[in-house]
Amino acid sequence: MMILKDILYKVSLDIVIGATDVAINQIQFDSRAIEKGDAFVALKGTAVDGHEYIEKAVSQGATAIILEELPDYQEESVTYVKVSNAHNALALMAANFYDNPSKQLKLVGVTGTNGKTTTTSLLYQLFKKSGFKAGLISTVEILINEKVVATKHTTPDPLTINKHLADMVSIGVDYCFMEVSSHGIAQERVTGLEFAGGIFTNLSHDHLDYHNSFAEYRNVKKRFFDDMPKHAFVLTNLDDKNGAVMLQNTKARKLGYALKTYTDYRAQIIENQFGGLLLKINEHEVWSKMVGQFNAYNVLAIYACAIELGLDEIEVLEVISQLQGVSGRFQYFTTVENKITAIVDYAHTPDALKNVLETINSIRTRNEKVITVVGCGGDRDNTKRPKMAHIAAALSDQVIFTSDNPRTEDPQKILDDMEKGVQPQDFKKTITILDRRQAIKAAAKMADKNDIILIAGKGHETYQEINGVRSDFNDRTIIADFLNQLQK
Repeated sequence: MMILKDILYKVSLDIVIGATDVAINQIQFDSRAIEKGDAFVALKGTAVDGHEYIEKAVSQGATAIILEELPDYQEESVTYVKVSNAHNALALMAANFYDNPSKQLKLVGVTGTNGKTTTTSLLYQLFKKSGFKAGLISTVEILINEKVVATKHTTPDPLTINKHLADMVSIGVDYCFMEVSSHGIAQERVTGLEFAGGIFTNLSHDHLDYHNSFAEYRNVKKRFFDDMPKHAFVLTNLDDKNGAVMLQNTKARKLGYALKTYTDYRAQIIENQFGGLLLKINEHEVWSKMVGQFNAYNVLAIYACAIELGLDEIEVLEVISQLQGVSGRFQYFTTVENKITAIVDYAHTPDALKNVLETINSIRTRNEKVITVVGCGGDRDNTKRPKMAHIAAALSDQVIFTSDNPRTEDPQKILDDMEKGVQPQDFKKTITILDRRQAIKAAAKMADKNDIILIAGKGHETYQEINGVRSDFNDRTIIADFLNQLQK
């Protein structure tokens, strides 16, 4: 319980009708969760406008309503607070309500198109193995030191973030590593958080269904660094053409990392194979279980971050050699009998798919086939579909286009969009199988000894969403079952 005026600290207020010295039990932005004594924040979303539920919130006992548009009738016993941006207000209120937990630990945010999950997860592992209590807020899971919490969004809502950070503070967590998505920045979910550091991984085609243009997508990412405090550090990938852009207006300490550019933190790939990477980082050699150039950037980023947070260089390198890959990110196994390698990866953007296939092609001997199973999600950016198909067909020996998560969209339409990107010389390489399970089965049957199967797009996900219904579906277990059956 907290007094409303304290919860509203730093919130820009336009109009206040009623008392602000009232006690508030909880903050809610879902009217269905309102109980007596709660404050309701009316958010305007893409599908739902919270202002339509103000009357319901009041009837359920809301003490205060934070809104952008005042209703014609105001209940005398309720306080109405008009703000220009309710999303911004919610974020600041959430931080105040939970006693600004981000200031009580060292919070590092990671943003970019690809690599966020791997980088944050590796940082969590590194600091845990280095003897610290650590937290993780990622696409795959939320970890409060050892405790696992399920997650639905890359960047959760501000109430959820601050609650988990407060839980971390309560058990003495020293560091928390958090994925920061473009949606999360645009919707003010990370507003009010104090970051000790920020990492930029890379920028490529994604989320253009939400952002109107690539420039808008880039500028939203940049905003995260623009708002970074003076005492923080910013690590940016200077091999990415947008890396330097992220540093333009930040007040934080500016640092770069790269494989090809001379900067603060540099790495060189000495060996790259399915077993892992041998890297030379700032004149020290280190072996990593991670695979591919894209993971060399991730490893370099976590090394640089750890050093900036004060860890010992040699100890960091020793721990890096012990770190495990992340679920659904270049996760692979090889069958015992036929030596067929199956790789499951979350690659769902053109750049991510290109990175994975280029990594496979750089390691393979060319005496084997690369068979790729790939689809694109429904109700999402449809401009990347032909690009994904073009990359898959150009960099694979055989390709099966199939469903990903169609959601509410016609799966065949998604595949039709993809097929438009296949070049004439690659037509013979491709087939389309609408049912994802059957597509994976076909790939298993097509594979000969030593062949490589890549199943891209869903990675760690254990479901498939069709017509708004989620059913159990796990790429890893399905390909393993089919390959095992063929070996018997």
